[in-house]
Amino acid sequence: MSYTEPPPLTDEETDSLLREAKIARFCTFNKDGTIHAAPVWYVYQDGRIIVCTPEASRKARNIRRNKKVTILVDTSEGEAPPRCAIVYGEAELQDYTSDMIPELASFSEKYMPKEKAEAYAKGVFKLTKWVKITVKPIRKASFDYGKDQTYQSIFPE
Repeated sequence: MSYTEPPPLTDEETDSLLREAKIARFCTFNKDGTIHAAPVWYVYQDGRIIVCTPEASRKARNIRRNKKVTILVDTSEGEAPPRCAIVYGEAELQDYTSDMIPELASFSEKYMPKEKAEAYAKGVFKLTKWVKITVKPIRKASFDYGKDQTYQSIFPE
């Protein structure tokens, strides 16, 4: 028997997963060519992935050298059957300024109540300088084990 990979998500299913999942694995290229992968909070908005990070973070430093990134979003939090979306894209950096606090607060509402999100957004600016990373997808890949007959025959619901 030969097994390659499960069927992909539809475009609508991919967009839904990217909107709803809480954590993404954000991958950039280190100076020595190795991959830096980090879990991040993110927002999927208007077909783009948006991440906030300290200006001095490894992600931001790597993007200044190489704008190519890979983002993995999956249902690894224990949901079965597993689904995954992989986004290959190019990242742009933009300095966060104090007038962008409301935007950062609205992004943070995915992770906490509105009142806490506003306090969080104001608080992070006291810690360090932040940048906004906007990733424009170039290509997407996905899989859905729920659509896979081999997976279903081994792990029936």
